[in-house]
Amino acid sequence: MREEKQRFSWTPRTELGRKVAAGEVTSMKQVLRSGTRVLEPEIVDVLLPDLKEEVLEITSTQRMTACGRKMQLRAIVVVGNRNGAIAVGVGKGRESRDAVAEAIRDAKKHITIIRLGCGSWECGCGTEHSISQETRGKSGTTEIVIKPAPRGIGIVAGEVARIVLQLVGIKDAWSFAKGRTRNKLSMSQAAINALEKLSHLKKGKDGVEEEKEEVQAPSESQEESRKEEETSE
Repeated sequence: MREEKQRFSWTPRTELGRKVAAGEVTSMKQVLRSGTRVLEPEIVDVLLPDLKEEVLEITSTQRMTACGRKMQLRAIVVVGNRNGAIAVGVGKGRESRDAVAEAIRDAKKHITIIRLGCGSWECGCGTEHSISQETRGKSGTTEIVIKPAPRGIGIVAGEVARIVLQLVGIKDAWSFAKGRTRNKLSMSQAAINALEKLSHLKKGKDGVEEEKEEVQAPSESQEESRKEEETSE
């Protein structure tokens, strides 16, 4: 019902928006595979209607103009659906409400989908409660390492990293960071950069997102035939 209401009240302005409104594109993964940039936040509202947001920080900024100093508020917001979708956005406004709304719109334009899993050798339950393997991310001078943890450990991380991991849907993980860890924007961007490396989508030569193919070990018959060919040569 919410999706139908959103489609009815929204007038698309881009080709991707018109395809989403017409029902030709039905998932965020299709958008990522096409490599098309999301310019309308309403596209994400339709494809991911269950997004949650968390305000990381609201600070005041000053800018000199011809009329004097201009005061503004800057908001940093993380959005996610607790099922693989995550993004961080920055917005400015005269009031905190306007700054937060602008940050949410900015985050929706940069949404990404990451892959969850169970990569801890101590667990092996096979459910998507953690990440599949250790990953590292960086933003400026801020670096973060995220490791899979067994079920029941919880999220052992700093405030910003914990919020990002919770919103993406991770329930158990270890992490540690170094550099400018007090900078909440850099910390959130570094965490998302690390999570993006776990994604099952990658950019091809033409910039189009493609699925990674799983590398399977050769079977016994294939191995025997390979040895016979080497012997004959």
